[in-house]
This record gives sequence, C-alpha cells and structure tokens, in this order.
Amino acid sequence: MSDDLLARCTTILPGHRARTPADTFAAMAAWCEANRVQHDVYGDGPLIREFEGRIARLLGFEAAVFCISGTMTQVTALRLAALDRGMAPVALHPTSHIIVHERSNHQLLGHFDALQVGDRNRPWTAADITTIPDRLSGVALEIPMREIGGQLSGWDELEAIKAHCRARDIHLHMDGARLWEAQAGYGRNAAEIARGFDSVYVSLYKGIGGLGGAMLAGSEAFVARASEWYKRQGGNVVHRSPYVVAAAMQFEQRLASMPDYFRRTQFLAEVLRDYPLIRVNPAAPQANMLHIHLPVGRERALAIRADIAERHGIWLFNRVSHAALPETCYFELYVGDNLLDAPDARVREAVALLAEAVAGSA
Repeated sequence: MSDDLLARCTTILPGHRARTPADTFAAMAAWCEANRVQHDVYGDGPLIREFEGRIARLLGFEAAVFCISGTMTQVTALRLAALDRGMAPVALHPTSHIIVHERSNHQLLGHFDALQVGDRNRPWTAADITTIPDRLSGVALEIPMREIGGQLSGWDELEAIKAHCRARDIHLHMDGARLWEAQAGYGRNAAEIARGFDSVYVSLYKGIGGLGGAMLAGSEAFVARASEWYKRQGGNVVHRSPYVVAAAMQFEQRLASMPDYFRRTQFLAEVLRDYPLIRVNPAAPQANMLHIHLPVGRERALAIRADIAERHGIWLFNRVSHAALPETCYFELYVGDNLLDAPDARVREAVALLAEAVAGSA
C-alpha cells in the first residue's frame, strides 16, 4: 500500500530521486562505455585503484581500500586497533552504529570489547573521553551522529579529542558514513575534519547514492592489514566494479551538491519554526538531515502520511519511530535531490498540512 502511494506522489521530501534497477543499470552501462571501464579482479584494476586514490586524497591519507560493507569496515579497523594495544576496550557513543545496528557483532565475533561512553542524546565532548580512567585501544567517533539528528561535536571539542588520543596512543577512528554531509556544518573540508584521525570509513551509498560498499582510509600499512582481514571475513568478492561504478559515476556531482543540500535543510528548519507543535532536533541544522518529532503516536503518524499522500500527492517521510514519551514519535529527514528540487511553496504546503493534521490529533 505505501509503495503504491509513494509511486503516485508528485512531491517527495526525503532523500534522492529513486531510480529503478533498469535505470540504474542503464546509467552504469553508459558510464562504463564512455569511460572504457574494465572489471577489477579481486580488487585489482585501474578504476578501483583510481577511486581508492581519490578517496585517500580527499581525506588526506596515504591510502584507502574498498570494502563490501561499512559494518565489516569499521569492526575490522577497530579490531586492528585493539590487537595492537593488548585488546584494551574501544570507546563507543551509545548511538554508535556498531551498538545500535550491528547485532553485537563486535562482541559475538570477538573483534573487541566496547565501553559505551557519553550521553546518548548529546554529541561527545572532550571530557567524555579524557575522564575515562581505563586504558583504551580505540575511540570511534561518528561524524555527524545520525541517531541524534546529525549533530556534531563542537570543533574545539573535536580537536581536544584528537589531541588526547594522539598523546595516549589511542587509535582514533571516524565513522564517516555521512562525513561529506558534515563539511557544510563545520565549514571545513573533509581533509581538515579527518586530520588527526588514524582511520576513516566513508560510505559509497548513503549520501552518494551508490549500490553499496565502503572505503577505509588510513596509512598504507594499516589499510593493507585491513584488506587482509576483509579476505578472512569473506569480503574478497571477485568484482568490486559494480559498486565502484555506481558510486564513481555520480560522486563528484554529489559532493558538489552537498552545500546546496545543507542550505535547503536550513530553509526547511526555518519553515518548521512556524509550527511549534512540531519539534526539530537539532534546532539549527548541523548537516543536511534533521529529526522531526511529532506529538502523536507512530501509528497515527503513518495514517497522517498516508492521508496527505493520497489527497495531496506529497510523501512526507519514510520510516517513523516511537519516541521516549507515550503518544509521540519522530522521523529522520535526509535532505537530498527531492527537497532541493521541490518548489518553496510546495515545501511550505507540505509542512502546513502536516502541522494541521498533527494539531487535529494531539
């Protein structure tokens, strides 16, 4: 039912324009033809080498290597950090992807021990890390923190965390799944943000819109070790080219659009401020995403979404989650091509319709 409604909508607020598999594969084929792309064989080929080099240079590292998933990428990096430091624990934020979404893989597969550190509703401050009395092998910092609306640690706090880890030989790893989105919020490029980290993971499909896959950047020696561990974990797929092509063919355009996505997020936040029943986290955008909190339960929110889609052709959000208080919920809105292309008047109409429906239910 929801897929049919979504297909009939003329205005979609979250994310990028959806492509059918046929459209995606046709675009990939055309790009491959135009660029004379050859398959890599187990990661050896000119396209993947060039793209890995491009990522490494953008992030200011010696090397980068493709991995089939971000999940494998991150636990591998942190496993190596722990192996090098006597298996001391790794500090993770309570909203870390590893904690929230990865089925305790770090523990059940014996990668490393983890300490949950900090307030789950706030980004890390330096004190969250510097006051830990235990010896740490690693600190994994997500930039931006998706589960709290794309919030960022303050720049001075981030620099203090970097300095603390460097002074104590703690491996500082970045979950940079949405790092490209954080550049506008910090007002700094990816290499400036990544400077002082020992390793950085970036996604090839989240903001970039590829089919999947990830990159890990670090020193040549660290990346080579990680590549060996990917093979041990079943990550040595024969052709990486479909994933690399799907990302590389739109990579530059996506990076160039990130400032526009951020400005559009700021516009949306301004529109939402006129409707105090709808709460936004963070109040001022720090990346091109927001969490929008509603004073109605999840099931009522889904009914409102369906009604507005049916009567007005507007798709407001995708997944909606229960919030802490009874009869409240929230949804994530990632701002991409869809909201960028929507006329201002249509965005205002969408927010007004949502606010009216919520007010009638609250």
